[in-house]
Amino acid sequence: MNKRKTLIFGLLSIAVFAALGFKQLRPTIVEKDIKPRDMNSCANLGDFLAKRLSGEAFDLNALVGKKVLIVNIASECGLTPQLEELQKLYDEFGGENFEIIAFPCNDFAGQEPLEGAAISDFCERNYGVTFPIMEKCHVMGDDEHPIYKWLTDQHENCVASFEVKWNFHKFLVDETGTLVKDVAPQVLPTDAEIKAWIKGA
Repeated sequence: MNKRKTLIFGLLSIAVFAALGFKQLRPTIVEKDIKPRDMNSCANLGDFLAKRLSGEAFDLNALVGKKVLIVNIASECGLTPQLEELQKLYDEFGGENFEIIAFPCNDFAGQEPLEGAAISDFCERNYGVTFPIMEKCHVMGDDEHPIYKWLTDQHENCVASFEVKWNFHKFLVDETGTLVKDVAPQVLPTDAEIKAWIKGA
């Protein structure tokens, strides 16, 4: 009797799977299976708009021809001392061939409560920052800044998809305005690998 019940249950299960077109057995397509578009159709950094903390437009197109490090910053993070390391990197390489642009954000544990000029005052007073700081923005979620949408979405950058893990997550963009790679928040801006990339080694 038990065997008969098992057989009936098995036949019913097969019938249900057949009726559903075996949808349950079909693999889900994951991001790594999605091939990038033709690189000629991809956006680059110069296609986007940004504003400084003052509200003044910042010409990202002028950065094409330079290597660029993009980083999200916060004033009350355990990694905030990286601002000093970023400035050291800027002092060494910033200028004609290299730029740093920072985006303050409050997306991680409320660690950027400051607004507007108070952010630049904090960075300058405590860490001597002279590299450009953009307006405070979101680097994830529904209100994500278009630049971060490009940085993190393979469909936008045609390189790979990334997730901003925390404050001070770094992205490297080459002279053509093309995203190269991301660098984890814990890695110092003065890391040998980043310096080697800037030098072209």
